[in-house]
Amino acid sequence: MHITTKCSIAVHCLIFINEYGKSKRVTSNLLAMSTGCNPVTIRNIMSALKKNGIVSVKFGTGGAALSRPAEEISLYQVCMAVEPDALEKFIGVHAMPSPLCPVGQNIHTVLEMPYGKIRSSLKDSLQSITLKEIAEEYHRVIMKGIKT
Repeated sequence: MHITTKCSIAVHCLIFINEYGKSKRVTSNLLAMSTGCNPVTIRNIMSALKKNGIVSVKFGTGGAALSRPAEEISLYQVCMAVEPDALEKFIGVHAMPSPLCPVGQNIHTVLEMPYGKIRSSLKDSLQSITLKEIAEEYHRVIMKGIKT
């Protein structure tokens, strides 16, 4: 009933690539150290981002780069790349309502409209936020000297 941490880890990796990809070879081991995640987890996330055209990864020597400008990468694209069914899982509906109860018989249909509106609003919000905006927020935080 939530977007998993894969999305946050992916955004972390993308900000790192955006910041340091031009000056150093960004590998899964380097991203693993930055994120605190296992390199295999990072490779899986990077593979999903590559498959969706968000990053390019050099084979052999390694090294990741953004495939397009940060302003062309939305938070929605990132989340859907690493968690394709996140919006469907965002709000769960109990699986076994009683077929003997009028409410139980109809609750899934009844909830389609309000939950659909929530998913649509979330999608619109995620699409409106770009990696560039997130990177700009990163710079604002750095300039203030705030650590999280």
